Amino acid sequence: MEQWARDYIDLEGPGFIKFERNGGGTLRFGAVEADLDCRAEERKGEVRLEFSFDGRNDADPCFGRGWAEISDEELHGELFIHRGDRSWFKAVRP
Repeated sequence: MEQWARDYIDLEGPGFIKFERNGGGTLRFGAVEADLDCRAEERKGEVRLEFSFDGRNDADPCFGRGWAEISDEELHGELFIHRGDRSWFKAVRP
């Protein structure tokens, strides 16, 4: 993630984003843990996942939106915290 250092991203264990076939998923980084609501959209011939998230940042509610797409075997996307930070991210399968 461009916005936060690795030690913060992995604060509560390895940071991750997981998409499920049923349109759900989860993400965790730093003190943020949230459920995802995902939709696949076709844009310019490419499939892109768009999602919203709802969860907690430490003890505070946290929600927002984001998108992700696969490029060269990596997942690239952007995360927008409602009325807060935004960050590009890259994820690889473990």
